[in-house]
Amino acid sequence: MVFVAPAVPEIIEEDLHSAIEARTEALQTLRELGPPDLVHLIKQQPKSPTKQLGVYHHVTGVDASSSASLAAYVNTLSYSPHDKTHKVTSGTYCCYNAFSRLDMRVQVTIPGTLESYCIDERGDKRVASETLWLETYLCGVLRAYSYADDGSGDTIKKIIGVRRFNPITSTESEHRFLDAAERLFFKGWQLGSDPEIQVPNLVSNHLTAGLLNYIHTTGRYASGINLFEKLRSRDIEVSSLLARVLLAADEEVTGVTLLYEAVEQLPMDYSLLDCESTFCKSKGRGDLALMAAQRSVIAAPSEFCTWARLAEIYVSLERWELALLTLNSCPMFTYQDKDAPRMPEPSRVLLPVLAESMLDEIDESQGTGDNELVHPTLRKLHAAGYKGTFLKAYSLLTEITAKIGWDQLLRIRSQVFVMEEEYRSEKQTGGTQQGGISRTASNTALRGTPSPRTNGAGNDEEPDNVEPGDESIENAGPSTLGTATPPPAGATTNGQPEDSSVVADRSIEKPEHTVTSEVVKSGNEDPDPSHSNYTQFQNKRLCERWLDNLFMVLYEDLRVYTIWRTEMAQYRQQQIQYKKSAEEWEILGELAERLHHPEEAVEAYEACLKMRFSPKAMKGVLKLYEKEGDGRKMLSSLIRLVAWQYRWYSEFSPALLYTIRKLIEDEGAVKVRSIIQATSLPQPVLNLTHHYAVLCAAFRSTGSDG
Repeated sequence: MVFVAPAVPEIIEEDLHSAIEARTEALQTLRELGPPDLVHLIKQQPKSPTKQLGVYHHVTGVDASSSASLAAYVNTLSYSPHDKTHKVTSGTYCCYNAFSRLDMRVQVTIPGTLESYCIDERGDKRVASETLWLETYLCGVLRAYSYADDGSGDTIKKIIGVRRFNPITSTESEHRFLDAAERLFFKGWQLGSDPEIQVPNLVSNHLTAGLLNYIHTTGRYASGINLFEKLRSRDIEVSSLLARVLLAADEEVTGVTLLYEAVEQLPMDYSLLDCESTFCKSKGRGDLALMAAQRSVIAAPSEFCTWARLAEIYVSLERWELALLTLNSCPMFTYQDKDAPRMPEPSRVLLPVLAESMLDEIDESQGTGDNELVHPTLRKLHAAGYKGTFLKAYSLLTEITAKIGWDQLLRIRSQVFVMEEEYRSEKQTGGTQQGGISRTASNTALRGTPSPRTNGAGNDEEPDNVEPGDESIENAGPSTLGTATPPPAGATTNGQPEDSSVVADRSIEKPEHTVTSEVVKSGNEDPDPSHSNYTQFQNKRLCERWLDNLFMVLYEDLRVYTIWRTEMAQYRQQQIQYKKSAEEWEILGELAERLHHPEEAVEAYEACLKMRFSPKAMKGVLKLYEKEGDGRKMLSSLIRLVAWQYRWYSEFSPALLYTIRKLIEDEGAVKVRSIIQATSLPQPVLNLTHHYAVLCAAFRSTGSDG
């Protein structure tokens, strides 16, 4: 079976070499792994050799281990089936080395010479050495995984015209990758880390993230264990990475033994403690997970991930007050997006379609037009834009809401945080009694018990130390949104159907603002000493402004969700079709998914797909099929997602490869190939999905031999 490469997009420059110049100027602004590789070609008409044309595209996953391998890629572009009036006379391949902060470049004259060199941040030329090529190769592989799309199309749509290849297609190429990773492992912290990590270190950086992602995607656990065992003999800190791979490989006894031994030697290593708490939580032992998570926070109080893990465990234990206090203590970081190319405005953009990926039903232009108008309210949902630490914090907040309901969440919020109304009231009356010693939210979260109420306040409220199964939680009435139950359909006022927004406003209480630390400090670093006399909230905490904003954003999400479900119920009762544009259905699907209502999310995604294809909606539907274990429907979705990826020049998506690998593991390769082949779609389209199955066989994944 012959597999095809994605088509070649062409972005045509306004001014010759402007793309190369823009990349050179941007070198000093790059922070981490760098942008995708840039391939720049010079074309000319045979009859007019003086008239030259500059075209370029970006690419990831090309072997960057030497100048010869990059020159080989440039040579594959010398013939274009879409442009027979021009011929390629020269090409330049630019690949960023994030270790040494250099741009490795190979200039190829067709036919003729090859020149390799590197450009530093000042734009000066330097000689390319073997060590630099090793670093460049490793960076190229890591970028291929970092810039890969997860199947939803979000990453593909960010940068136009990027060809994405799989950098590791055999056990031989895997060996070369892991060998390079081993040689450069102790320099990995120089590459930076994911936005949730404040300080990159030996085990938390882009290199370790890439290695774990590769092992998770391909299931090559034995190779990962072998690599980390060798590295652990040089530095005991690598134990946390080895333990993660052992546990993922179902080597739990070995993994737990390793964790025990490593924690004895490094009792305050937060990565080890985080791994321990995650494992205990997965086994339903929240009590053990809690102890490890608390120690992890003490070991790394400035890291978001340790606080977030502690909050997760409090949520799993249904200790809602402590979960909110812990969330309030999380150190939040401004999201730093991946390095992206900054290119001048092109004169034209050519985006050819690969013939083998052509499928009418994945054409996103269908169903677009006047009916693609989106209601302004849906456009303004701020939660859709959250990333990094704010996305994780919001996800925890919505998880709490889904479990206990909005009304109960507001009640607990008012118990642990100083509310604006009570602050104003106390400020006017001016407290006169001296309270006890106040404790910070951080200390409370770590000790695991909120401070007792003063003067006997709160006797009729929820107990401080909420244990799983407490009646105070079980008997709490569910709120409208917490159980995803819409208000009664067809509610009427004076015989007329009530407006859904009125129903939503009545059923979803708008949260009042808390008092933030900025207000109390009034611009000063230290609180106003007069505030120490305010006894009404002596043992309450000041809510961080970002968390207060999350509550407001969550309220807006819940309000829009309730309006949607109320309208749906009313239309169904009246047997009228509920109409939305495809994009609106997609946004509503995302909204329901954010609020942990999977069935409603799938309902919206399916409505979107009936109108036009959407990779995001298809990926959302795929999640449900995965949960249900419906192999046939999963493959039906995967075939279309893979074809769409190829349509936009991507032959490699780790997320889709992982899904197919797990399906082969469960069903067997023969059955999976048979189901793919039995699908009534063009054979070239089916071959694209077969390509992923062949990769699993090359890596000898479980189930690939039968």
